[in-house]
Amino acid sequence: MYAARAWWLLRWLGHDAVALLDGGLQAWEAAGLPLTEDVPAQNTGDFRAHAPLAVTVDAQTVEHNIGTKERVVVDARANDRYHGENETLDRVGGHIPGVLNRFLKHSLTADVRFKPAHTLREEFHALLADTLAEHVVLQCRSGVTACVNALAMEVAGLHGAALYAGFWSEWSSDSKRPVATGPNP
Repeated sequence: MYAARAWWLLRWLGHDAVALLDGGLQAWEAAGLPLTEDVPAQNTGDFRAHAPLAVTVDAQTVEHNIGTKERVVVDARANDRYHGENETLDRVGGHIPGVLNRFLKHSLTADVRFKPAHTLREEFHALLADTLAEHVVLQCRSGVTACVNALAMEVAGLHGAALYAGFWSEWSSDSKRPVATGPNP
């Protein structure tokens, strides 16, 4: 999850040469590749942040979308938290009205690798119908797990989804914002 967030943040800063090891350290070790505890010498880079490759939207955009439905918003949290059950981290449980749920782990195989691109594409098309990726907003509780869905969409060839930068923690902290509970959007 955190590697996906780092990938997204680097892209948000305009860095386009970002890659992750699918399956992480476990996959590296399973492939019999070498590990070392040696720390390489650090070189000074010259990267300068520039126009982001990743897009964000704010709470006002998401709230406006409840009425317009111009975008499809997808919540990456576990089903029970989306339903409003077992909320231990935020003051209020539930989800933003109209938001769909795709738990981040649905994009992964049992060995914590991304499903094949064609499988992810089919699954996202089943969830999003004919919605273009550029009209999708991803969200979660704090900005980490939504990035797994963002990366899964990229693997699937569905480029351009935005991230709601305030996430559920911001949304649920304002008692004037509507909250839905249960399994339905």
